Amino acid sequence: MSPRSIDYHQARFVHSAPTLAHCLPDEGHEVAFAGRSNAGKSSAINALTGQKALARTSKTPGRTQLINFFELDDGTRHLVDLPGYGYAKVPEKVKLEWQRHLSAYLQKRRSLKGLVLMMDVRHPLTEFDQMMLAWADDADMPVHILLTKSDKLKRGAAAASLQKVRSALAEWDDLVSVQLFSSLKRQGLDTLAQTLNRWLAPDTESKPE
Repeated sequence: MSPRSIDYHQARFVHSAPTLAHCLPDEGHEVAFAGRSNAGKSSAINALTGQKALARTSKTPGRTQLINFFELDDGTRHLVDLPGYGYAKVPEKVKLEWQRHLSAYLQKRRSLKGLVLMMDVRHPLTEFDQMMLAWADDADMPVHILLTKSDKLKRGAAAASLQKVRSALAEWDDLVSVQLFSSLKRQGLDTLAQTLNRWLAPDTESKPE
């Protein structure tokens, strides 16, 4: 039986948190979106929800330093927009602080059911992407990778990038799935929604102790 479909267009902003301690109560079900500051994370959330400014996009990548929560339907399920990471112009001290909070969130958040990891299809598997995957692996957290901006490549080149990433992550195929995605062309939205529906289903098992 397939998981119940969720109307992501009903998503609404409810809370911002500077640290894990300031997050919403650790209950219910949530899925987090993460990625380098220029990988198209906010655009993907806006495309999924059909709202142009739900997740704010900025011409200055790395500006958002908060964990932002968006409520779905009955309030027991949320999408979470994590701070963009890895932008070169952010001071090293700030980067390290972000990394500490991101690691704590991924490893300690009991209501977190899955991570959507954004990678630019032209530059996948950066050092920071590998770091996020390692944290998720340590937490036994399922990851769904969006190879964003796929409209920037011809079909053959995009398919080659997809295969390259799948091959590189073959050892994690029990936890990691990968797809092409374009916010501009609205490519891959159905596949993304199906993954989120599965993770956010009420009978989703909690993360193991």
